[in-house]
Amino acid sequence: MTCLPAKVDKTLGLVIDLDTCVGCQACVTACKGWNDQGYGVPLSDQDPYGADPSGTFLNRVHSYQVEVADAAPQIVNFPRSCLHCADAPCVTVCPTGASYKRAEDGIVLVNEDACIGCGLCAWACPYGAREMDAAAGVMKKCTLCVDRIYNDQLPEQDREPACVRTCPTGARHFGDLSNPQSAVSRLVEARGGYALMPEIGTGPVNRYLPPRKKGAGLSGPLTALVDLPATGLAGWLDRLLGKL
Repeated sequence: MTCLPAKVDKTLGLVIDLDTCVGCQACVTACKGWNDQGYGVPLSDQDPYGADPSGTFLNRVHSYQVEVADAAPQIVNFPRSCLHCADAPCVTVCPTGASYKRAEDGIVLVNEDACIGCGLCAWACPYGAREMDAAAGVMKKCTLCVDRIYNDQLPEQDREPACVRTCPTGARHFGDLSNPQSAVSRLVEARGGYALMPEIGTGPVNRYLPPRKKGAGLSGPLTALVDLPATGLAGWLDRLLGKL
């Protein structure tokens, strides 16, 4: 069995804004594309254009309709991937030491050369964040694009996970959550970010920012645009609709 490090130097992770995630799947596509050529064996697909396609993904986005009191139902898009837990049960259950947590940054990885595909880590993970690659017979999971974030051959702006770099709405953020002054930590503090299922004691690193109630108003640079009077065709349409 693998032991967890006594302490980590920093805690890298993701902050995901459920208010601005539109479920476009760009992060899923970027993750699949990068990990077809990056860390470990490529992510395989089975019968991708057939009647029953399946494949291995490190990041998935699920969409739910949520009932809201005194308001119309909301659609919440919920991205899901490895949470790089502080007390990761997937690590301690691994019989070969293939699953491990790095002391230097807290990232949980799989040494695919040592993985025997037993699936114990997937059973132990309460978040369903691990997937067996059917072609390679090894367990796959989010690596936080460890081969990107430390790659000095890439421009500095690209040294972040592919999902973060690609998100068109800026719903995904990456940084050190153990540093209270980091941008991600300040964002969590300002928006009341929360951990997923903290009661089970795994100490998930990633945080989710809750969706705002619809109709609560805008904030930030778009606020000033709300008060601008409509002119031209837009003004005529605005006046027409105001009479209905």
